[in-house]
Amino acid sequence: MAAVDLTLAGMALLEPHDTDVADHVPSGGETVLGRSYRALSVGIVSVVLLIAFEATAVGTAMPVAARELNGVGLYAFAFSGYFTTSLFGMVLAGQWSDRRGPLGALTSGIAAFAAGLMVSGTAGVMWLFILGRAVQGFGGGLVIVALYVVVGRAYPVRLRPAIMAAFAASWVVPSIVGPLASGAVTEHLGWRWVFVGIPLLVVFPLALALPQIRRRAAGPVDGAEGASFDRRRIRLALGISLGAGLLQYAAQDLRPLSVLPALAGVALLVPAVLGLLPRGTYRAARGLPSVVLLRGVAAGSFIAAESFVPLMLVTQRGLSPTLAGFSLAAGGGTWALGSWVQSRPRVEPYRERLMTVGMVLVAAAIAAAPSVLVDGVPAWSVAVAWAFGCFGMGLVISSSSVLLLQLSAPEEAGTNSAALQISDGLSNVVLLSAGGAAFAALGGGTVTHAATEASGSHPAAFAAVFLPMAGVALVGAWVTTRLRVA
Repeated sequence: MAAVDLTLAGMALLEPHDTDVADHVPSGGETVLGRSYRALSVGIVSVVLLIAFEATAVGTAMPVAARELNGVGLYAFAFSGYFTTSLFGMVLAGQWSDRRGPLGALTSGIAAFAAGLMVSGTAGVMWLFILGRAVQGFGGGLVIVALYVVVGRAYPVRLRPAIMAAFAASWVVPSIVGPLASGAVTEHLGWRWVFVGIPLLVVFPLALALPQIRRRAAGPVDGAEGASFDRRRIRLALGISLGAGLLQYAAQDLRPLSVLPALAGVALLVPAVLGLLPRGTYRAARGLPSVVLLRGVAAGSFIAAESFVPLMLVTQRGLSPTLAGFSLAAGGGTWALGSWVQSRPRVEPYRERLMTVGMVLVAAAIAAAPSVLVDGVPAWSVAVAWAFGCFGMGLVISSSSVLLLQLSAPEEAGTNSAALQISDGLSNVVLLSAGGAAFAALGGGTVTHAATEASGSHPAAFAAVFLPMAGVALVGAWVTTRLRVA
């Protein structure tokens, strides 16, 4: 909870934007920590904090869990299972929030997230562990979209950048402390406590936030009351989840027969993506489609590259896994700094320009990372480059969330928020799959999760990951010029 106190102390310094008379604001000078919003802000930021801690802690405990459950061969599915079900949860949450309000989706998502943690934490065999991760992913997909809708309904336009900055800042302490705390718990108490301990901590933020959500954001928007769920979108959501899973499975096994699940995955993904994302997303149509596209381009290129940074430092420069992991630690702080900068009222007229700068920084950081493959380049240079890249991501990711809500009608906030998260998550799996396949094809060796060990890794294999991802990020810089309707 100390991280939340620090986050909110920083939020209290944020100056409000000009008051929008259409927003239900008790006072023109109210802040996210004002009397009207304090309980809601503390509650939802605490939820994000705990989700962030879980996300950063699980990677440390997962190898031990897989070994004890005799499931090392199924290791990757513990991650892909979470991702594929979260895509379905995102679409369902968008429908649910628009038609019934975000409260039901949020509470159900947190319940599923906690249940999945308990199932994984008490599993005696690997398949049950993976099932728990899948349930947890479904809950996580519900929660993230429902939180976006809560922000769109409960906060006026002038306060949304500040609460989005708080969400980003909530990842700072977990990104630094999470792996260390998880390692200590795993070593002294066992890996199971990393999973079963977190659900108990969710009670406090829920007790704070739920009454405020019920008062400010419960119920459907005007005109949506009684509307039924769009069954076509639900079917497309199932298609996108199954397609993403098949594609990721194929990328992990480069045998000729893997072409079959890859083709099946693409056949499911293409119509689902076209149906679930705003019309014109694939061609960067101006306005909302480009905002959704940019989110995917930024997140996918950066995360795909970041997954290989610790691995490169361990296998090519001989760093320990702990030191390699710390090379990314400063990025949590600079990411939060970038998110804070975009929340300042004075930068609002320059938001699109800031996002262009952000994507250029991301591209430069990704392109600079493989320079450590040259022995004369100090290993710490990656940490410096990645800190700048994370600052750029802070500018882009939080700004894309703000623009999405500005460009969405109230009755479409849930659906559009789901589209933003789908673009984010789907690009991760597609670009990670492409990067992983290129890495393996060029002699990357046998890779475990994001940064443990590899055998026989060739420097060219890393360059084949980083340089194309830098090119994707540069495409994102062009997309930032199409965010506003001309």
